[in-house]
Amino acid sequence: MKVDALETLGLHFALLSLFAIGGAMAVVPEMHRQVVDVQHWMTDRQFADLIAIAQAAPGPNIMVVTLIGYQVAGIGGGLVATAAMCAPSCLITFFVSRVFDRFKDAQWRIVVHAGLVPVSVGLFAAGAFVVARAADRSLLAVVVTLATAAVAYFTRLSPLWLFAVGAALGYLGWL
Repeated sequence: MKVDALETLGLHFALLSLFAIGGAMAVVPEMHRQVVDVQHWMTDRQFADLIAIAQAAPGPNIMVVTLIGYQVAGIGGGLVATAAMCAPSCLITFFVSRVFDRFKDAQWRIVVHAGLVPVSVGLFAAGAFVVARAADRSLLAVVVTLATAAVAYFTRLSPLWLFAVGAALGYLGWL
């Protein structure tokens, strides 16, 4: 069973690595689909908790992959998932960046680069939606999520204040 899980983790995260334009958070919807809906390795709530832990901890967003792998198959799962998520995209990035450097003034390169920005933003927004949907289990939680998004988007208020409000609501047992 554990070997099957390691193979499945490796395959899924290696494939996700190829589509993670903008980072690991860009493929959160597909991660969620695979680990919650297809493989049934964890619940929505567990997935949302792992995302929260990865975001709260210092370091790169890719830590969520390690946490998912660890949840599924222990230390081996964490190592396999992380290596599978990092290796393919790192190799491709290395070789593509060498080619891109040679054509830095070419029109096609400028167009490709500009086209990747909205793709990145869209993938990241989809990831945020999936995490919010998995975490918001009450009307108050949905309201807090929407209010936080609005305040973060329309004001220059530090997100730390929004986290503090969310933490206080959670501490009081309202979320």
